[in-house]
Amino acid sequence: MNLDMQAVEQSYARWARVYDTTFGAITNAGRRRAVELATAFGGEVLEVGVGTGLALPHYGAGVRVTGIDYSAEMLAKARARTLALGMGGIVSLGRMDAQAMEFPDAAFDTVVAMHILSVVPDPARVVAEIARVLKPGGRAVIVNHFASDTGPLAWAERRVAVFDRLLAWKTVFPRDCLGSGLVLAS
Repeated sequence: MNLDMQAVEQSYARWARVYDTTFGAITNAGRRRAVELATAFGGEVLEVGVGTGLALPHYGAGVRVTGIDYSAEMLAKARARTLALGMGGIVSLGRMDAQAMEFPDAAFDTVVAMHILSVVPDPARVVAEIARVLKPGGRAVIVNHFASDTGPLAWAERRVAVFDRLLAWKTVFPRDCLGSGLVLAS
């Protein structure tokens, strides 16, 4: 199933109200580990698909975070979170398409992309953009769900796939969809 940006935008406008208690709770462990790594790498950090800003309070000292998201509703929640936590000095947020980022080449020390590749129409383009905006020697931390090959989870993913457009999430997301040259760790 192919997603388009209109479907993504409409879906996340709906999900923004309940995202933190639904998907946010499910993805907490991966998010915390990704932020831990990004903080250890340090410097200027770009969080692609910042969503409601769930990860923002967990970044440590020594990093400045720029967060982008395509959903205005999700960004509104992220802005409210940064204001409530007094994080305006270390966080800047903006609406942007991860498939065509408006940043110059080699702008960030670290790029974090958590659970975004399976929600964009062209995940390989997002990975290429991440590589473009990374400084030489920079680090990318990518966390995502990939399709199971066998077993009950693979069966369930195939059954739920009929709802992908409504969810704005590709439940059957194969590892090889990102092209060659990308090293993935499970």
